[in-house]
Amino acid sequence: MNAINEQTGVGDNTLLLPLAGKKGLITGIANDKSIAYAVARAVRALGADIALTYQNEKTAKYTQPLAEALGARLFEKLDVAQPGSLEGVIEKCGAEFGQIDFAIHSMAFCEADDLHGRVIDTSESGFDSAMNISCHSFLRMAKALEPLMTEGGSLITMSYLGAERVVRNYGVMGIIKAALESAVRYMAYDLGPKGIRVFAVSPGPIMTRAASGIANFNKLLEADAVKAPLGHTVTIEEVGALTAFLCTSGSSGMTGQTIYVDAGAHIVA
Repeated sequence: MNAINEQTGVGDNTLLLPLAGKKGLITGIANDKSIAYAVARAVRALGADIALTYQNEKTAKYTQPLAEALGARLFEKLDVAQPGSLEGVIEKCGAEFGQIDFAIHSMAFCEADDLHGRVIDTSESGFDSAMNISCHSFLRMAKALEPLMTEGGSLITMSYLGAERVVRNYGVMGIIKAALESAVRYMAYDLGPKGIRVFAVSPGPIMTRAASGIANFNKLLEADAVKAPLGHTVTIEEVGALTAFLCTSGSSGMTGQTIYVDAGAHIVA
């Protein structure tokens, strides 16, 4: 039996792992409760080398120890609202890795007033900001990564059921996530000839830092656990495992889908 590194989760004989030799960029880790952190752990356990990003110096003190524990090859500041920041990070990934095989887009933002109010009251500037950071940045990421994905690969973003149905207190983010899921389909069509597959992963409600901004989120968690056929809400580890699978050759016949990992809650009215 191969020994497993307790920090990175990577086995000694990495040649037997499904992501051995693969390189990926993972954005959106805020702390050890982040979905992106669970994804990073999962892909590292499958043998991948990774680059991680942090948003600012405030979050760096929480994320740098995680990056070090995971053995990240790069740990770079990324603020997609700043012109050139995303492209600069991807340029550094190209210099470090040569090519990229997968990328995880786990970024979303909405002003509190716009999130909690009626969608028709959303400010123009708030809508533009939410769409730019939460959706358009995924398009920009794909464009910048395309020259580095010479052997195809996977681009994966995070969505939520509010893209498809009205979820109370989710407000304008439901509209933004609907646009993001539509972007996934069109990106998959555009990039398919190059072997680049595109997915949205749609987890059930999980108490992350981002979710804490949604009003009455605890009630949403409780209701989801009751409704879900499996009788529970999902964990970040379950989301991480599914996302890691989408980075492997096992998903080579798939693209353009929104894939739910919510204990089946989305099938129940």
